[in-house]
Amino acid sequence: MVLSLLALLVIIAALLLFNRSCSFSPGGPEIDPSSAPTVDVRPQFEQVARTVDFSLRLPAVPARWRANSTTTNRAGADSVVVRAGWLTPDRFVGLSQSRAAAPELVELETGARAEPTGSVEVDGTQWTVYPGVRAERAWAAALGGTTTLITGTGTEDEFRTLATAVQAAQPLPRS
Repeated sequence: MVLSLLALLVIIAALLLFNRSCSFSPGGPEIDPSSAPTVDVRPQFEQVARTVDFSLRLPAVPARWRANSTTTNRAGADSVVVRAGWLTPDRFVGLSQSRAAAPELVELETGARAEPTGSVEVDGTQWTVYPGVRAERAWAAALGGTTTLITGTGTEDEFRTLATAVQAAQPLPRS
């Protein structure tokens, strides 16, 4: 009986190994960044900029960052939120822009009402720091009447890079 069980386990192990149905990754799951979708943020933002009632900015991010998402959704009763997300070499950063107030936008994007935990200054602009979900963080700032929120698992340097880029970006034309 023991020999039959061992033979059965060998057969199952061989099937799993040859079908690649199972893998061993002692350092945690391996994610292939190239398997994520890629989007072109520019045409999406240019189209949306003509329909929203706030200034929308398209930051120039580093070439090694890959945009993988853009969405536009309602943000409360009378506003919308425009989002874009980028995969950095090892992490993710997202940008949300809305006419909604910062606490409302933070709650919408992080799923929790949160109190600020501090602030950081990036090129003369104060960004309010909020806790994010899981290992994420959130930075919010008002840029030209638009609430701008950066979220994600990115490093502080990556957050600063995105903050600098969005601050430097000119608002997209509305017509």
